[in-house]
Amino acid sequence: MRAVPTLRALLSHWWRSPLQLFTLLVGLALATALWSGVQAINSEARASYGAAAAQVDQSQLAQIVSSDGQALRVAQYVALRRDGWLVTPQITETLELNGQTLRIIGIDPLTAPALPGSFDIQSVPINQFFGGSGFALVAKGSEAAIDALGWDYTVAPDLAEGTAIADIGAVAQLSERGNTLDRLLVLPTNMKEATTLPQSLRYRAATQDNGEIARLTDSFHLNLTAFGLLSFAVGLFIVYGAIGLAFEQRRTMFRTLRALGVSLRLLISLLIAELLIFATLAGLFGILLGYLIAAALLPDVAATLRGLYGADVAGTLQIRASWWVSGLGMAVGGTLIASIGTLIRLARLPLMDAGTPQAWAHASRRIMTILALLGIALLGIAVLLSTLAGSLVQGFLLLGCLLIGAAFLLPWTLDRCLALAETLSHKAMPQWFWADTRSQVPGLSMALMALMLAIATNVGVSTMVSSFRLTFTGWLDQRLASELYVTLESADQSKKMRRVLANDVDAFLPIVSASAVLNGQTGDVYGVNDHATYRDHWPLLAQTDFVWDRLQEPETAIINEQLALRANLSVGDLVPSVEAQEIIGIYSDYGNPAPQIIIGEESFKSLYPDVSAVRFGLRVDPENIEEVTQKLIENVDVQPDAVANQARIKALSLGIFEQTFTVTAALNILTLSVAGFSIMMSLLTLAQMRLPQLAPIWALGVTRAQLGRLELLRSVALALVVTVLAIPLGLALSWVLLAVVNVAAFGWQLPMFVFPKSYLNLAAIALLAAVIAATWPALRLARIAPHQLLQVFSSGR
Repeated sequence: MRAVPTLRALLSHWWRSPLQLFTLLVGLALATALWSGVQAINSEARASYGAAAAQVDQSQLAQIVSSDGQALRVAQYVALRRDGWLVTPQITETLELNGQTLRIIGIDPLTAPALPGSFDIQSVPINQFFGGSGFALVAKGSEAAIDALGWDYTVAPDLAEGTAIADIGAVAQLSERGNTLDRLLVLPTNMKEATTLPQSLRYRAATQDNGEIARLTDSFHLNLTAFGLLSFAVGLFIVYGAIGLAFEQRRTMFRTLRALGVSLRLLISLLIAELLIFATLAGLFGILLGYLIAAALLPDVAATLRGLYGADVAGTLQIRASWWVSGLGMAVGGTLIASIGTLIRLARLPLMDAGTPQAWAHASRRIMTILALLGIALLGIAVLLSTLAGSLVQGFLLLGCLLIGAAFLLPWTLDRCLALAETLSHKAMPQWFWADTRSQVPGLSMALMALMLAIATNVGVSTMVSSFRLTFTGWLDQRLASELYVTLESADQSKKMRRVLANDVDAFLPIVSASAVLNGQTGDVYGVNDHATYRDHWPLLAQTDFVWDRLQEPETAIINEQLALRANLSVGDLVPSVEAQEIIGIYSDYGNPAPQIIIGEESFKSLYPDVSAVRFGLRVDPENIEEVTQKLIENVDVQPDAVANQARIKALSLGIFEQTFTVTAALNILTLSVAGFSIMMSLLTLAQMRLPQLAPIWALGVTRAQLGRLELLRSVALALVVTVLAIPLGLALSWVLLAVVNVAAFGWQLPMFVFPKSYLNLAAIALLAAVIAATWPALRLARIAPHQLLQVFSSGR
């Protein structure tokens, strides 16, 4: 029964120190929120990849379409079935119903296949599809749209958002399609060859499946997870600091409880129970905050994944057990990890020394030294990994060693810097100021670590993004050299275009490609003709002499940087597939995670005779762009959205680029905010504990206002030193992101640029954050009642 009163005594400390309790709970809640928010985004994205498989036209099966790009006729479907083709028809219609966009897929319930990972249509009773009132399988959240049609429905949770599946006859009647079809899906059991198709039909092979999309996006989600983990670590520093300060303040209580007969095991067990209570409460609140963060950021993430990878991600968030259980587990686990060091320190201190400040100060100094040694070891590992890391996991391990090693080394570095400043000072007041600041380093170390990591992350990510922006913009200017880009429907239409625009276009540059396996991965082979556009604009990283002349030879090729890095290829090697051409050049290919090679136009035709050029880059006088565009639409019958000018494509590409880093920028801001909050709470908590050091200075004639100004100056000085140390750490972080992580994740390496003005602005923001964080504690000290300072002398301390 001794446990209950002991626990009550331990909890009474928090009742008397509500600000410290607020610090602990909010710090843990923020850490949990940043982590669970990122996990919620990842969970929603991966769920969307899985749901995409349930859209039965997602190219998991080969398709048969019309050669002229027009709709198929039912008679063609019937003829193929009679000829032995195992195919099933499909049409698609998009409607606006009850304020929702609904994509209805019409299928033949009797022949529609069950695809891997999708909703099994055959599990639905056939008679439901043929009911007189209409019936559909509908995705969760789209019920209102089906209600507007007056149809019966069943919710299929695996369907992608905004999708419904119904009988093809009902959809055709709804859309007034008559006897036309969009496509025929070739069933897996079909034994007929594509060569037996009539010329009016075209066989389209199955393309990239949902699993490939998930693999492509793994690196993006791993980046998000890494930033979430970093943000969690920054928040955890607040928890560590709050726990350590609470133990410091309760050292007399611990001594008294031990003297009254409370065993060390019971005391530590009750402290753990206390922390678990707080961790659960803060974790639940953090999960709620994480939901709000994820809901705000998910639309940008969805746009990024759609733009970069073609992955369709829902823009709305659902509560899934995977991320909230993960968030609660991280909150509890993080709290226990943050408390281990302090509990061990308490367990090892002798009973009669547990209440003396000297014992705790000595223990803090020893821990500072141990952390410094551990930090040096981690930085050594980081240096070793910088030369050996070749995978994404090794890259993130390098990042972890670099950041944690620098953070561990920070308190000792600050202590040495302050000791040097104290030595160089010759007057009493400056000496006391530096000595007093040095004595605060153990108590502020976690908050200062958090600030350094936040600043370094901001420097590193901003350098990476700005370097990427400069490189990407210049690369776009080189790659998008043609003034117009057009996509046609057939080879006949391309002949018509050449005839109509013969006097208006300087050059027709066909963009032809075919899929191929390159170095064990699905990639693309492109064919180009011999034109000055490529010589003058195409960005090559390495090349032989006369590369563009030689490219038209059948045994040569140029490859993208991704293929070169992943297969360890260089100029003079052979392409590891296709026709084993000699590599005569390597080009940058930002934004594309897949391998790619380029060969001459004639070589491409001999390898892929069935591929016709339907996409073209047109070299046009800039003054004639509008006129040529109108001729394409009016005289060549090209759809308006099939013509894009250079400026439009650049704007789209740069828009995708900016969206890519929206989430990391938001996490950077949140992390810096958490670090500022950590400093403020640490200073507020330390303010009361420091009265025994400040009271004698006040008694010697230093006014309370002067003490407040010195407190503000102290925070600025510490923040300035931390910022100076954080900037080179951030540059090292940026180098790792560009030269190691980016290469492992995407297959290309970017040059690194330095932006001193940006770093000065960030330093000013960090110092401003430190001033804001220290203002409240400084004002409290400046306005403290004199009798509170006098009480220090009456307490026997």
